[in-house]
Amino acid sequence: MNLLLVTVGTLKESYLRDAAAEYDKRLSAYARVERVEIREERIPDEDDPARIAAALRSEGAHILAALPAGYTRVALCVEGKEPDSPALADLIGQVRDTTGKIAFIIGSSWGLDPAVKAACDYRLSLSRLTFPHQLMRVILGEALYRSFTILAGKRYHK
Repeated sequence: MNLLLVTVGTLKESYLRDAAAEYDKRLSAYARVERVEIREERIPDEDDPARIAAALRSEGAHILAALPAGYTRVALCVEGKEPDSPALADLIGQVRDTTGKIAFIIGSSWGLDPAVKAACDYRLSLSRLTFPHQLMRVILGEALYRSFTILAGKRYHK
């Protein structure tokens, strides 16, 4: 299976980079993992909704350009469905058994451009809580690893 993780910005903290790398290593037993990082737009005036929207549009264009054809596209966003772990595993299993290609997209701290959400097959929320978008990469890595272990019948998910 091909697993593509498209994210905006870079992981600045070493402990987050280490955690993300650990989940990439674990996931490599189940899928070919590829990460694409999109440059986060700088917003000179974060109180200006027009500048925020322009930054999201720019990031969105880069995200859409990075998504290969044939992938099931999943946007992480607050209005997404909140599956439990077995339901997320079911989604991944369905994709594995059909196209075998899935892309998860995490936006910047401002979220995702509406055009990106519209271009996705699914909208996913991993929690109703708010997390920093950098930490969300680690949380997504754990959720994906848990999903693959459920599909494999491993004891990791108790």
